Amino acid sequence: MDAIVLLKEDHKTVEKLFKKFEGAGDNALKTKRDIADQVIAELTVHTFIEEGIFYPAAREAAPETKDHVLESVEEHHLVVWTLSELTGLDASDERFDAKMTVLIENVRHHVEEEEKEWFPEVRKAMGRNRLKELGEQMEAAKAKAPRSPLAVPSAKK
Repeated sequence: MDAIVLLKEDHKTVEKLFKKFEGAGDNALKTKRDIADQVIAELTVHTFIEEGIFYPAAREAAPETKDHVLESVEEHHLVVWTLSELTGLDASDERFDAKMTVLIENVRHHVEEEEKEWFPEVRKAMGRNRLKELGEQMEAAKAKAPRSPLAVPSAKK
């Protein structure tokens, strides 16, 4: 699978979880907690492979995307800190839904920018073979990726 297709598949997986969360209802605390845990796991792994493999390759192949990459890393910083706060937050806490809503809004904005604004540039600059090679690297790296949001590099920046 090519790297951009892999990232878009991850985006779809997370979007489905977001929709489940939004449709869960006010009294579905256990369901919301379970969904939040899945979101935390998915986004932590996704962010780790994106920052460690995809972004450096994108900057090398398409130097004009540097600003997009830097902005994306900053967006990741906010996301992983929000994920870390959600990790220990009880679903009955009055801030839980609000924190998830802010996370969802930030991630949707981030995904839209990536998919519409700079993935096409990166695809054009890299070509099919390089993207396939990167996708294989990223798929293999998922198994070794940290599960703690604060272990993602952008958490420290």
